[in-house]
Amino acid sequence: MGGCFSDVRGGQQAVGSGGPAAGAAPQELNDAVGYFLHSRGLRGLFTTLELSFSASKLRNLDVLSKSDPMVVLYSKKRDGMLEELGRTEVIMNSLSPAWITKVTINYQFEIVQPLVIRVYDVDTKYHNIPVKMLNLNEQDYLGEASCALSEIVTKPSRSTTLNLQHQRGHSGLHSGTITIHAEETVSSRVAVEMILRCSKLENKDTFSKSDPFLRISKIVESGSSIPICKTEVINDNLNPVWKPVTLSVQQFGSKACLSYSDNPLIIECFDFNSSGKHDLIGKLQTSMSDLEKLGREKNGANFYVSSVARPDNKKAIIGVGEVLQFYDSDRRFLAWGFGGRIAYGSVSHCFNLNGNSEESEVSGVEGIMSAYAMALHNVALAGPTLFGPVINKAAEIASRSLSTRRNKYFILLIITDGVITDLQETKDAIVKASDLPMSILIVGVGGADYKEMEILDADNGKRLESSTGRIATRDIVQFVPMRDVQGSQVSVVQALLEELPGQFLSYMQSRDITPHPAHPREASAPPFPQ
Repeated sequence: MGGCFSDVRGGQQAVGSGGPAAGAAPQELNDAVGYFLHSRGLRGLFTTLELSFSASKLRNLDVLSKSDPMVVLYSKKRDGMLEELGRTEVIMNSLSPAWITKVTINYQFEIVQPLVIRVYDVDTKYHNIPVKMLNLNEQDYLGEASCALSEIVTKPSRSTTLNLQHQRGHSGLHSGTITIHAEETVSSRVAVEMILRCSKLENKDTFSKSDPFLRISKIVESGSSIPICKTEVINDNLNPVWKPVTLSVQQFGSKACLSYSDNPLIIECFDFNSSGKHDLIGKLQTSMSDLEKLGREKNGANFYVSSVARPDNKKAIIGVGEVLQFYDSDRRFLAWGFGGRIAYGSVSHCFNLNGNSEESEVSGVEGIMSAYAMALHNVALAGPTLFGPVINKAAEIASRSLSTRRNKYFILLIITDGVITDLQETKDAIVKASDLPMSILIVGVGGADYKEMEILDADNGKRLESSTGRIATRDIVQFVPMRDVQGSQVSVVQALLEELPGQFLSYMQSRDITPHPAHPREASAPPFPQ
């Protein structure tokens, strides 16, 4: 299947929107063999899998742009000969591509099935030739990797990442990595045709309008997303209507879901750039059943850009983190998200930002930013905005520390771009936490109405009261709207942290906790530079 080539016109074409992929032909044979065996009470001797490919840090062989990579998959026979199994589309100007075209293969448990994966940079002059017709000897070789199919299938995530080597048959030069994901195919002849449109899109261009296209991905069992379709690009249009998209159950379904139509899908809208660095306009998480419902009701769904993408968020995280990290001996932080639709469509108001269901801890400020980037890709923003679950989670950890008589003080940093919808529940959580060794810093980004948020920050001298009439022991909240400090001489970090020393001291005094005696050598040092 030809799709994206290194010329602008080729890069604007649709991929995967015409129903079952070209690599799906073996499924027909499998269905026939499967029917023959099942009719005689026998099991099939194989499982049909779809292999998806993505890469990172590929070599750049182009001078004025980036490489235009394509994957070719081979099976290695007993005599060492290679048999080509399939090719992906070509992705324009990308060193970290995620290909849409899948390759179908029959997995046989009882034999070793060696695979060889090669990546090529396709030259611009071949942009009118379908990928199946390309002469690989005329393309630039980027590297290759090899593994057995069972190595992929036996991984819990059904994925493996391999180093690409430049010299065939030798260790050679490291040329980036390639990730292969395997998923069992869904046997169904059902396909869905959709007409997708957007209205009032954000304009990302300066001298013209955005050039939007959609990319549809499905969330697989491991929680990662696999692209399945890309629409064509519509130039200079903030209200685009794309050509009909046809998706088969095999493309959007998953055997991990009881109903194929309920498998989570991510729809992202991008502004096309010929450089290959496309700007995200917005994204949403949905399912085929939700889209069918919207179609029947003739309603639409809103795109959201996750607040993680905002520069203000990064500024607040890095600024506060760089100051406070020196007061944490191991510089390991708990990182949570709230108001996100995570894997399989469930909305969570307190989830581990790094995607690890067991462990929320990350290393350093860099670890927080890395976890945010991962969440931006895998989690869709979803309302309402609830603070209660996150505050209660932090309070639970502070309470456990208190019970073990460990003199630790905890700081919860919340960054939000939404209006709080559980005000009373949040008040109750804060009042309950006011006895604990913790403070809560809240940054409001964007133009939302934060009047109710200011109630939480008891700067007017009136302490918060819970729904049961209990008064907060002390003020533990500092709220700062980012817009109020932009352009002023006081940074958002200074505004956030100005009350923290007083909150810390008030807690220590309430518990009669005094500082540890200074080490003699430290005590002899002058308190200020002379």
